[in-house]
Amino acid sequence: MTPTPGPSLRLSALHVYPIKSAAGLAPGQWTVDDFGLQYDRRWMVVDRNGGMLSQRTHPRLALVTPSIGDGMLRVETAGMPPLELPLAPAAAVSTMVTVWGDRCAASWAGERAARWFADVLDADCTLVHMPDTTVRLANPHYAPEGQRVSFADAYPFLLISEESLAELNRRMPAPLPMNRFRPNLVMVGGRAFEEDRIGSFMAGAITFRTVKPCDRCVITTTDQSTGVRGSEPLRTLATFRRRDGYVFFGQNVVHNGRGRLMVGDILSMVPGDGRPEGAAPE
Repeated sequence: MTPTPGPSLRLSALHVYPIKSAAGLAPGQWTVDDFGLQYDRRWMVVDRNGGMLSQRTHPRLALVTPSIGDGMLRVETAGMPPLELPLAPAAAVSTMVTVWGDRCAASWAGERAARWFADVLDADCTLVHMPDTTVRLANPHYAPEGQRVSFADAYPFLLISEESLAELNRRMPAPLPMNRFRPNLVMVGGRAFEEDRIGSFMAGAITFRTVKPCDRCVITTTDQSTGVRGSEPLRTLATFRRRDGYVFFGQNVVHNGRGRLMVGDILSMVPGDGRPEGAAPE
């Protein structure tokens, strides 16, 4: 079926998080590969048993700032010398790591990276990279068979609209920025929570599909510029976005195809695949 433009929906921001739970990049355009946005959460900090570390337990990760250039991932934080790592690491020591209940293969990023993150987080930890050969699958209950995902919690993309944030902020004691919710794709031009209704859509030459509302955790209460934790927005979200003991904000998204996304891309709806009014939170 031929895609049709939605209600003036367009992509207003892209966010890439090379290291799981660290700060992100906000490029004007970016490549999409089989995992999602290229380099998105292809690195992860793990404990001595290979278990993931995130802002849930180590909010200081918010202050770790990556940048990408000249074939390198550069990682910085206050009080530490920069750490530089190759974007395409050579084959190295392989290890098994855990992302929630998923066990998958990863490559150790080396002693220098391990010491750097151990000093920053004051924890017994190391850094790993997901090579192209690792196949970690998204939850097949929601995602298509064979859908790959990086070290992201469960799905390749998270989509939120600017209007949804505006509606939340209208109810908040004080407004919060979008970075509290760490989306990959931000859209504008629809109603609040339009992401809950759009179903399948195209951006550029890539097809996307919303598959599951995102239940939100304590990371949303962490100020991404200071690492300080509070009680909002979970308290306010619970007043109008709560269901079955969870609060929902944003949609998890899967994709079909490779290509390039640009801020300003029109989101074209796939006819007959929208979600019914009031279908979210699920």
